Amino acid sequence: MAEKFPNTKFQSIKGFYDILPETTPLWFKLEDTARRMLTQYGYNNIRMPLVETTDLFVRSVGEHTDIVEKEMYTWVDSLNGDKLTLRPEGTAGCVRAVIEHNLTYNGPQRLWYSGAMFRHENVQKGRQRQFHQIGAEAFGFELPDVDAEQIVLLARLWEALGINDVALQINSIGDAHERVEYRQTLIAYFERHMDVLDEDAKRRLHSNPLRILDSKNPRMQAVCEAAPKLMESLGETSRMHFEKLCQLLGDAGVVYSINNRLVRGLDYYNRTVYEWVTTKLGAQGTIAGGGRYDSLVKRLGGESTPACGFGIGLERVFLLMQEYGVTANNAPDIYLVNVGELAEKQAFSVAEILRSRGLSVVLHVGGGSFKSQMKKADRSGARFAAILGNDEVTANEISLKPLLQAGEQVRCKLSEVAKRIGEQYDRR
Repeated sequence: MAEKFPNTKFQSIKGFYDILPETTPLWFKLEDTARRMLTQYGYNNIRMPLVETTDLFVRSVGEHTDIVEKEMYTWVDSLNGDKLTLRPEGTAGCVRAVIEHNLTYNGPQRLWYSGAMFRHENVQKGRQRQFHQIGAEAFGFELPDVDAEQIVLLARLWEALGINDVALQINSIGDAHERVEYRQTLIAYFERHMDVLDEDAKRRLHSNPLRILDSKNPRMQAVCEAAPKLMESLGETSRMHFEKLCQLLGDAGVVYSINNRLVRGLDYYNRTVYEWVTTKLGAQGTIAGGGRYDSLVKRLGGESTPACGFGIGLERVFLLMQEYGVTANNAPDIYLVNVGELAEKQAFSVAEILRSRGLSVVLHVGGGSFKSQMKKADRSGARFAAILGNDEVTANEISLKPLLQAGEQVRCKLSEVAKRIGEQYDRR
């Protein structure tokens, strides 16, 4: 019987990619730094499913957004007829979990999550169909101090990651009733400039005119810049919220610019919206963004709860770290060389003893001469070669040879290895 897939060489799907071992140390640095920062600010981890009901995203993200109209991976479950979607963003699922488990019963919550998101987009640098985000959401905080807190958290994160030249753009899009008034003003304005609008803008004119302001079409930039400002339609409460936010950012030393065209691509936002942008990544210049969504919890069936959050595009931050020459090393402390019959028998136990003392150890297996093993030790990137021969086994000792810096080979008791490494090498 012929094979079903003769000589097939499988490859990853377009827009879905492998993260290879040579890059994972830098990924670890990014993720671990973000986790530490979020913990410092009192955010607790939550983990939601990759798959949710499609209606969750339609009702939260917005029926007339690019995500819902063109980008979601949606299907009907053949077993029960449920309409399901791979999550395109994290906020909706987090809100669903907060409502379902009544997480705000005992008061406000600060939550964070990480993981893969999915959007069927045109693949390019910094834009994949499976991508990764770290998101943070704060529930039950009405004042702009939590908006400022999240923005300052991100500013500190960029500094901790060695990233600079990232600009903060902020805006206020007011509350729903203020946008209704502005929407009519904006529609009337664009209707006077129909000859300039592209087909996408014409399609959005009566369904989601605010998204026209975010157009990247060069031909439309002048007319979008000259459009009426949403800020001019804000009531006193929204204006005071934004003014207080600006004051808090100024007091914290965070530099920002007000971008009147910034509306974000999701329907659930109100009042504060912001993006961190860079010119180093071409068209995909937004590395993080967020804002308030005070009506979303109620819209999805919960009690009225003010909320604010952000999402970080990890692929883009990773590329930016590479652009700035940020490095990370996941090399082991020790490559354990073992030569001689007695040493080979004891090497496994010795490696476990060293690991129990907090050291990372790669044990040489498969035999070979002392010279060939030392070559492998050099290639491993380990900080030290730990040499175990028959003499060392008999004396309950081991020899340590520095590999990454100058230093004499020393012989010591197994119980002293960690101390000796600490004395001779900075283990950062």
